Amino acid sequence: MKILFSALFCTLLCSAPASAQSSIAGASGEAAAASAEAAPVPIKPVKPLRSEAPIATARIKIIELGLGYSYLSQPGTQSNRLGLRGPDASLTIGSSRLGLTAEVGYARASNVLGTGRHSAVFTYLAGPVFHHAVHRRFDTYVHVLVGGAKVSGPLLTNSGIILLGGWTTSYAWAVGGGVEYWATDSMAIRTGADYLRTAFYDPSLAVRGQGNIKTTAAVVYYFGMRSRRWRR
Repeated sequence: MKILFSALFCTLLCSAPASAQSSIAGASGEAAAASAEAAPVPIKPVKPLRSEAPIATARIKIIELGLGYSYLSQPGTQSNRLGLRGPDASLTIGSSRLGLTAEVGYARASNVLGTGRHSAVFTYLAGPVFHHAVHRRFDTYVHVLVGGAKVSGPLLTNSGIILLGGWTTSYAWAVGGGVEYWATDSMAIRTGADYLRTAFYDPSLAVRGQGNIKTTAAVVYYFGMRSRRWRR
């Protein structure tokens, strides 16, 4: 009996440090977990919307209408050139820098070759246009246009006969540019020059390409928010 009590006492004495150690370990684990839960969570600062850069005003959509007067220098007979004059109109949709333009022009010369008949060139072209500001009141532009043209008028043949009713309809294209002067925030005065390629009969009655020089002066009005604010 004494041996049994002695063994039981030794067992209790040996197991007490182990249980105390496990209690300490559990307590330390709970403390670590509590400290982890109590640690503040870092908050990432949110960038205010008002600090974003505004959209460049150069990208504002615009509608541009131009009405003017043009002079067309057309190849004539015997190395002479024929001067034609008439109205010119254009419509552009796009931004303040880049747009798509459509242009219609009609130029005419009277009493060609002394026949009492007139020569005329009617063009309808469209293509991209690019504007570049060079000053607060001035900017420049370049464009490339493609489309068609109807050319008509009397012509002198190699045999010396004058035909009164010649006309052709063919593809046409133009490349050129000019300068705009801003009179107000919505109105400008434009001057420009183009190389215009059309086709008409030559003295041998074959249809040939013609190189024309076209100069234009126009008043341009911008609908909407075009203005000069985007310029430097």
